[in-house]
Amino acid sequence: MTTARTLGAPEAALDAALGNPEETARLSAALDAAEGFPAELCARLDAFGLAAHYVPEEWGGRPSGHEELLRLLRGVARRDVSAAVAHAKTYLGTASVWIAGTPEQAVGTASAVLAGEPVAWALTEPEHGADLLAGEVTATAEAGGYRLDGVKWPINNATRAGLLTVLARTGQPGTPRGHSLFLVNKAETAEGTVQALPKVLTHGIRGIDISGVRLDGARVPAEALLGQEGSGLETVLRALQLTRTLCAALSLGAGEQALRIAARFAAERVIQKRPLAERPYPASVLSKCAAMLAATEAAALVGSRSVHSLTAEMTVTSAVVKALAPTLIDSALGDLAELLGARSFLTDVHAHGAFQKLWRDHQIVAVFDGSTPVNRAALIQQFPRLVRAFASGSVDVTGLAEAAAAGAPVRPLDRGDLTLMSRQGSSVVQSLPALARTIASRPGHPAIREHALTLSAAVVDVHEAMAAVVPAARPAMSAYELAAAYELCYAGAACLHLWVTGEPQHAGEPLWEDGLWVRAALRALLARIAEVRRMPAPASATDDALIDGAVARVVVQASVNGAPVSPFGAALPSSEQKAGDSRER
Repeated sequence: MTTARTLGAPEAALDAALGNPEETARLSAALDAAEGFPAELCARLDAFGLAAHYVPEEWGGRPSGHEELLRLLRGVARRDVSAAVAHAKTYLGTASVWIAGTPEQAVGTASAVLAGEPVAWALTEPEHGADLLAGEVTATAEAGGYRLDGVKWPINNATRAGLLTVLARTGQPGTPRGHSLFLVNKAETAEGTVQALPKVLTHGIRGIDISGVRLDGARVPAEALLGQEGSGLETVLRALQLTRTLCAALSLGAGEQALRIAARFAAERVIQKRPLAERPYPASVLSKCAAMLAATEAAALVGSRSVHSLTAEMTVTSAVVKALAPTLIDSALGDLAELLGARSFLTDVHAHGAFQKLWRDHQIVAVFDGSTPVNRAALIQQFPRLVRAFASGSVDVTGLAEAAAAGAPVRPLDRGDLTLMSRQGSSVVQSLPALARTIASRPGHPAIREHALTLSAAVVDVHEAMAAVVPAARPAMSAYELAAAYELCYAGAACLHLWVTGEPQHAGEPLWEDGLWVRAALRALLARIAEVRRMPAPASATDDALIDGAVARVVVQASVNGAPVSPFGAALPSSEQKAGDSRER
């Protein structure tokens, strides 16, 4: 059976395709300063064949799964978040085609993507943002097809993309069945009917094609309709379950790059004859941020594998992962920035200004594919089902085992299993009490046993509070806080499942020794749960005092030799370690 280690081959090949890390760092810094599109990096990704991972195998794509795609996009993002955003937009733009398109539409789109054609997802509008039901772009039926009118903005790759999937109103405004999706080929529209809007100036991802399109009588054939008329919103919501989960790759890449930069700085910065990394506070910062990265990685890995094995639960899983990942990584970036001090915002002194760039770039991830509040609102709508499923102890045992087997082959995705509401809740969370009892009954690892039981009690508390939430069109702030707590519970459960399943495969690896990473991750997650729930911090585990120094030492060493900085991460090319502070003065 394929293990987590063998998955490093595609990641290593991707690193080779991206080229020398020092050269990549300089190129990214120059492009950011000039607000230039990362065309050269995207060309390297095309040459590597990354676009083939966006296309399902049945339409000629790579026979891989969403876990591998998550890992590859993370590999791009840890070099340059902007390049990952620019290239991966094609996956977002095509997701609806794979779900609702005809075989002819899928074949045509796959052919274009494999040939290097960017695809954009034209959903949002200037006055409505995430309120897709309020969209004003219209698709008026006429002989032989439809006429599209209106503005879509802001859209990633709107100008560069040759294909657009456009959400347009075909029925009554504000109604669930009032919108449809269309696959628009710009080259097949009359001149002047699809007009590019100017690029928008942005704080982060400065060079990316964030622009828009004005549709002015753009005529498309009837065959451009994706799915049935009126099914557009439903298709979008199903597609978002895939794209939201993969957005975590951007956070993982940014978090890994930031942790490596800060750890190397802490190792090399000597004050009063002692490196910062050997001092208690800097070590605790590195440990906490490494723990947040590990927790995010666990949730994202289980979530990406759940696309295949727990597909019917993805409406919950995707909302959880999408809200959790940028939240935890933004917090870690803030802590690492304080550790770096002035070097966190200098543009041309330390590590080519990489930290301030990735910090700016990452801020947009929380907004992509539905903001954090939007995803938490989607989770709140499912509180009653989640509470009932938790009370019944409902768990898809087989699907959960597959979701937790990081690195193993995944079953083919049945897109028909993507639903708008999860009837069975979340097997990952609902299995936690039983898993905690199993861990508690085993010898060894007293700290993990303690953390597991504490997390199990927290999950019960969160569900009891969720049960008291009264359904409302505009939920109270307390409901959003419960959603945030549920996300943390999911991450904790994912950590435990991955640890139990993966421990035998990772024997001898520093972060796995004596459960180091899972102890650190659970400690950090439990502290955040207590903060969100406004409860006293959990009692310290028996070995808390040992975690910070041990994790910091592993991370610092990895920043020097390129070893993984997270339990399921990949090594970096050794040349990256020479980039460091070559221009620091």
